Amino acid sequence: MLKGKPKGYSMPLDSPLYDESPWEYDDCEAVAAFVTFDETAEELLPEGLEPYSKPVQGGYWISHYPFSTLGEYYEALLVIQVKDLKGNMGYYIPYIYVTNDAALAAGREVVGAPKKLAHIDLQKEYNTVTGVLERPKGKRLLTLTMFPNARAEGPLIEAILPKETPLLSLRVIPSLKGGKPEIAQLISWAAVIDFHKDSQGRQKLWVGPASVTYDSPSAVDPIHELKVIETITALYFKFDMALITREVQKSYV
Repeated sequence: MLKGKPKGYSMPLDSPLYDESPWEYDDCEAVAAFVTFDETAEELLPEGLEPYSKPVQGGYWISHYPFSTLGEYYEALLVIQVKDLKGNMGYYIPYIYVTNDAALAAGREVVGAPKKLAHIDLQKEYNTVTGVLERPKGKRLLTLTMFPNARAEGPLIEAILPKETPLLSLRVIPSLKGGKPEIAQLISWAAVIDFHKDSQGRQKLWVGPASVTYDSPSAVDPIHELKVIETITALYFKFDMALITREVQKSYV
């Protein structure tokens, strides 16, 4: 589209911010909690999606990606477990935060992940792993702390975190003149996760007790409105990953 220049994948076309998926990730680590929410979580779902179970379930994921094809960054996201338009289990993402501009742009523009920039960290101290989310810096929104005290295994892990974990997000492109958006689509994509293994062939995947706290409410980032009823389990794991796109499941305009 540029005179005398090769076509680029993303803006600016002569020096794209990011390239096409799949986006690859190596030597990652994450802490995640799987919880039940109160029924108001349904209010964050787009039309066509329903909770996968009652009470509503979902989770939190805070991770560090030391290398990816989008660069190094931290990420924090909240998900609600849903039935997609084909009746399959998936995780809808109402809130997601990153520390990298390429990851933000690729997520928002390609699959509609509602990414914002924030301050995120993953810390290990004493016998705990702690993920924190701040926006702006110093305004603590979320703390996820767990004690990884046992190896995680069994059908529960495969049920909540399958190798190809299905994700859903709402891609909205506003109209130039306001009003009805130009594009409003429900996008299906996935995280393909390969857990690392130790010298004995065991997955580097631990389970343990955890706490999730909203440290201060924010009108700008109202993640605290996803009210936790119970923490079912929490995981700490090391892994490689690829993010892949699937399809547009629904167009709203």
